[in-house]
Amino acid sequence: MKRFYLTTAIDYANGSPHLGHAYEKILADAIVRARRLEGVSCHFLTGLDEHGQKVQETAERLGRDPQLLCDGMAKEFQAMCQRMGVAYDDYIRTTEPRHREVVKDILRQLNRKGEIYKAVYGGLYSVRAERFVQEKDRIDGRWPEDFGEVIELEEENYFFRLSNYQDWLVDFLQKNSNFIFPAHRQRQVLEFLKEPLNDLCISRPKSRLHWGIEMPFDGDYVTYVWFDALINYISAVGYGTENFSNFWPADVHVIGKDILSPAHAVYWPIMLHALDLPLPRCLLAHGWWLAKGGAKMSKSEGNAVHPMDYADIYGSDAFRYFVLREMNVGQDSNFSHDLFVARYRADLANDLGNLLSRLVSMVDRYCGGTVPAPALDGDLEKELKSFAESTVAHVRERCGAYDFAGALERIFSLVQAANRYLECREPWKLAKGGPEEQKMLRDCLGSGVECLRIGAELLFPAMPAAVEKMLAQLGVERAGDWRVLAWGKSTAGKKIGKRTILFPPVEEEEDALPPLSA
Repeated sequence: MKRFYLTTAIDYANGSPHLGHAYEKILADAIVRARRLEGVSCHFLTGLDEHGQKVQETAERLGRDPQLLCDGMAKEFQAMCQRMGVAYDDYIRTTEPRHREVVKDILRQLNRKGEIYKAVYGGLYSVRAERFVQEKDRIDGRWPEDFGEVIELEEENYFFRLSNYQDWLVDFLQKNSNFIFPAHRQRQVLEFLKEPLNDLCISRPKSRLHWGIEMPFDGDYVTYVWFDALINYISAVGYGTENFSNFWPADVHVIGKDILSPAHAVYWPIMLHALDLPLPRCLLAHGWWLAKGGAKMSKSEGNAVHPMDYADIYGSDAFRYFVLREMNVGQDSNFSHDLFVARYRADLANDLGNLLSRLVSMVDRYCGGTVPAPALDGDLEKELKSFAESTVAHVRERCGAYDFAGALERIFSLVQAANRYLECREPWKLAKGGPEEQKMLRDCLGSGVECLRIGAELLFPAMPAAVEKMLAQLGVERAGDWRVLAWGKSTAGKKIGKRTILFPPVEEEEDALPPLSA
């Protein structure tokens, strides 16, 4: 049975996790959690890209063995995932035998098919990007910052006949308009393909780079890090075995926009086509997080955000909520401390936290801790029930379209509607009245709890740990299936749990809080 197979980019083992790494993993995790709530069997892969010149240079500078350096980086990235509640199914490392052997096998196949040749090439080489570049890669006459130092280099290497497939790739993209999400990224790739492709240099001589997978037909060379890294998507799921068809083709590759083209949108499709393998169904290219004022984040500028700091202070679910709520997938977004605190206070501490706290307290005080059945007859109750049910449909549709910002906006509209409902019904006043008011009180609290239960179920992909705690306070277990999520009596008769504050208020003034990006 084919599983929904989602991957992230594998992180490069040359630096510690940052905001972009955390966001990508959280986004992927939310997609997978939402799919599972639709009854879909999923497989979520992430991992570490461990070879290449930069890793070798860093290890030499530190006087460490490159493998030990990578082992330490793997622990850092895995710890970040655990802290952020990212529940991947597999973690692939490109130094593992299961990956190395598949890379060698693919190189042998392509060599036998005549897709690889050896030649001397002289040109411009980006040290940071670890690839040959062309004059057309300049932007306004300057090399992009990501290229770092660009030098003249001439050496003999092995090349993959990328140029032979340019017309095929253009035709494929024109016929498959949904291959890259969002659509404007696909148009950018087609624009890039208007210029002739060079063949891809897929080797590096051991005389200048030894930290890589040795070319199987020439021991004097190692494999180019990008050619090696892209293959992780198939090496991790049993390429060459009977189980491979249970996973491939991948349903979504979640990547940053900076590695969409040429690596994922040009190299990878052509590599797969040359191997007679189907292409992934979608490349989801998310945007960048920018500092206040729209500046690019960097350590040198002192404006980088350390996600673990925010998770430690505010909780990982608050951090997950912010990045999913604030960024429209595919677009860039700003991250500032003030914006984070404002969103935390308004949405989590005030709207959601206040609703949960009030309901649990009033059910305990007025109903002996037993949740009443939701009302079915009052106009306000009917309106709340209708809005909750339409929210379920809306959120399912938005999550299916990778629009978590839109889904979360609607969920919090439901939370706000529940708060307004309580303000209208005023259960604290009903509690002082006679039998009729007591019935209205029970109807009100039952409806409020049921509305919050539905909202919590919908929040699970974004805030899994917090949702479990919310439902425990409401005395119910998570249904775990959006297909049967509807207004009903699932909360009626349940005993509420102990009230706890999930999102403690932030007491400090926003401008007095210490910067976490120092």
